[in-house]
Amino acid sequence: MDRADIVDQAFRDKLTTGHLPSGAAPSGPLSDTDAVAIFRAQCLSRNLDRRSRKMQAAGQGYYTIGSSGHEGMAAVASALRPSDMAFLHYRDGAFQTMRSAQVPGTTPAWDMLLSFSTSTEDPISGGRHKVLGSRSLNIPPQTSTIASHLPKAVGAAYSVGLAKRQTPEHRVLEDDSIVMCSFGDASSNHSTAQGAINTACWTSYQSVPLPLLFVCEDNGIGISTRTPRGWVAANYENKPGLKYFHADGLDLYDTYRVAKEAADYVRTRRKPAFLHLTLVRLYGHAGSDLQQAYLSKELFEGWEADDPLLHSARLLIEQGVLNAEQILAIYQEAEDQCTRVATEAVKRPRLKTASDVMASIIPPMRDCIPSNGPSEDARAVAFGSDYKQLANPQPMNKLLNWALTDLMLEHREIVMMGEDVGRKGGVYGVTQKLVDRFGPDRMIDTLLDEQSILGLAIGMAHNGFIPMPEIQFLAYLHNAEDQLRGEAATLSFFSNGQFTNPMVMRIAGLGYQKGFGGHFHNDNSLAVLRDIPGVVIACPSRGDDAAMMMRECVRLAREEQRVVVMVEPIALYPMRDLMGEKDGGWLSTYPEPDRRIGLGEVGVEGDGPLAILTYGNGRYLSTQAAADLRAQGIETRIIDLRWLAPLPLEGVLAALGGAEKVLVVDECRTTGSQSEALMAMLHEQTDLPHARIAAQDSFIATGPAYAATMPSRASITEAARTLWNAS
Repeated sequence: MDRADIVDQAFRDKLTTGHLPSGAAPSGPLSDTDAVAIFRAQCLSRNLDRRSRKMQAAGQGYYTIGSSGHEGMAAVASALRPSDMAFLHYRDGAFQTMRSAQVPGTTPAWDMLLSFSTSTEDPISGGRHKVLGSRSLNIPPQTSTIASHLPKAVGAAYSVGLAKRQTPEHRVLEDDSIVMCSFGDASSNHSTAQGAINTACWTSYQSVPLPLLFVCEDNGIGISTRTPRGWVAANYENKPGLKYFHADGLDLYDTYRVAKEAADYVRTRRKPAFLHLTLVRLYGHAGSDLQQAYLSKELFEGWEADDPLLHSARLLIEQGVLNAEQILAIYQEAEDQCTRVATEAVKRPRLKTASDVMASIIPPMRDCIPSNGPSEDARAVAFGSDYKQLANPQPMNKLLNWALTDLMLEHREIVMMGEDVGRKGGVYGVTQKLVDRFGPDRMIDTLLDEQSILGLAIGMAHNGFIPMPEIQFLAYLHNAEDQLRGEAATLSFFSNGQFTNPMVMRIAGLGYQKGFGGHFHNDNSLAVLRDIPGVVIACPSRGDDAAMMMRECVRLAREEQRVVVMVEPIALYPMRDLMGEKDGGWLSTYPEPDRRIGLGEVGVEGDGPLAILTYGNGRYLSTQAAADLRAQGIETRIIDLRWLAPLPLEGVLAALGGAEKVLVVDECRTTGSQSEALMAMLHEQTDLPHARIAAQDSFIATGPAYAATMPSRASITEAARTLWNAS
């Protein structure tokens, strides 16, 4: 017999016989009306769980991780406002059902049952996943089971105060809003949670406003692994900058009282708080999880005896709000509603085709206030001494700096964040002077934690900002890639385009730095970025291109709500010369502020029959090689991809018109590189003879061998000559 049915029958029997669990008497500010509303939400959540299991058993439902035992979260929802953004733990059905009661016109049973059945009419995900979430309830959908939503909750909370001083065009949160994020006791041990909470403490310790309520739902177990008794309290009750609260999550009066105190503290003090709720887990981790296989019967039957609905029934009876008959009627009404609604929900249409599934990977366009760009007077003031240098040829790092200056002048919602981006101006000087030009609110020096840097950006985008986080080196992204893969890139997909977190992430990367840093500071692998659906990857090769591509990246984020990554080749930041010392061959002048290079627009230099298809440092080296090939009578054309995802296939094919052979030059490793996709494309869509030269499958060394594993001017020349002379 399903444990859900056992718990259901026990609730009915104990309510009828009056054998209810003991506990503290009801106390606190909770009104009778609100207490009944909370109990109704608890009953609905409980019966939605039961119905989901029955739907799954009948092959009509596809999700059984329930909220049973965590119904105390309904009291937390009651203590908050619907305008408070909530990033929810996946066991927070009771929070969502309670918030629905606070917002007229919502239909929680219908909405969640459509989600269980993966109907295209599911109002949050469109049938793509069972996620808690709702646009009207201010609950962005979460798929996280390991607290990866905590960093962006920190970012959203930070944005509330910043938006008072620097109001973005598409602002969402109110001045006195707070942000709530909830998670399990097991997830609190994850490095993502630890990093996010540490970041909140670090921020609060400096008296920076951060209205954030962490809610740890402690049921004492993570799937099968027990949480040591007292561990959560010991870990969190004495953290600097973080106020600790504890409540009995089985007691709706105590939970409401403490949650209200915690929320009021966060709202008035603008500081983070940690609400620790002690709860129980009923039925096991999910429908497929047979907890009797790894837990003693005595243990889980003890949890069932502490069913929070039984505690709620006792408290309501003791308070004189309801009697047993009325309580049972509310419970039965919820079951009847779920049964009736589920009968219709399972008949609703589901996704069928790949295009149906993929329709929300790319976010929708949004209306933006037209901009004519900054005035010349404003530019003259902002640029200062640089203003007179705008017409002089410069390297990439300087032109990127100027492009960022113009963009930040034009769009006040652009905020940059990262370690050393402010006072120092970035490791390579790309953001120098920007903190003087725009202030520390828009140039945020963060702590050393890539997860928190990206979380700050994602959360701020939830409140209308255009964040531009910087990751100092490509290799450091691996510490935080789940924030991009599991959070930023999936949000539009799992919300059917209703929630977005547009951003432009800047990463200093790729190889060819002379004698510095080895593989941590020279990393020639982009595979971690290329396979994330929906992410745009830009990679400029020269300063003028970098400036114009940066403008397009910001446009994509601002108008199309895209997640964009610009990989900036470190070795090309200061590059001045091309063929000889002091020839200035790789310098370029700053393009006028209204010029940009559109997504998918490739660069073509030359019109020779031998095409060299490349990007980044490859373009620089191939330009050198082209001169050597020309001396040997071989004319080339160099096609610079510029955009690595989505690959600009139409632009490449058009640029190949009239070419006779194609050499792909890829500075990334042979395995997992862009060259694999390019070679497949050439094979499938052209009849041109083609070859490739790519980096060895190796890490990069420090010292004189810094470039030994990657293509060089000489090796490109040799590969091109070999291809051209082949019959």
